[in-house]
Amino acid sequence: MDLDRALAISASGMRAQATRLRVVAENIANRDSTGQTPGADPYRRRTVTFQNRLDRALGAETVRIARIGTDQREFPMRFDPGHPAADARGYVRMPNVDSIVEMMDMQEAQRSYSANLGVLETTRGMLARTIEALR
Repeated sequence: MDLDRALAISASGMRAQATRLRVVAENIANRDSTGQTPGADPYRRRTVTFQNRLDRALGAETVRIARIGTDQREFPMRFDPGHPAADARGYVRMPNVDSIVEMMDMQEAQRSYSANLGVLETTRGMLARTIEALR
């Protein structure tokens, strides 16, 4: 495989995983963000969808973010009659963010990012040794 292609493929994977990490961090930061008025929607979990893309200049497939969407699962309800967003029965609609799922997504994205970084560093080392050998 051409070393330039390996660098570009790894870089695209790192960009995609960095975006995923930002979305996960946003989800975790908003896991307790409720609406301000009764019946208002709380924060809705965001999701990342990846897509392979043929880079014609490289002649290789790279990964990119196809879209950042929202999780359409229902909001859990919590009984908190003193909350400003509580309905007439005293229930508050809570964000559909599960901290355990977010932590697992974060670990997976971090490992994927690290793997791509390892390929990038190895490829850069190979390029440096090739240049050194040509001198």
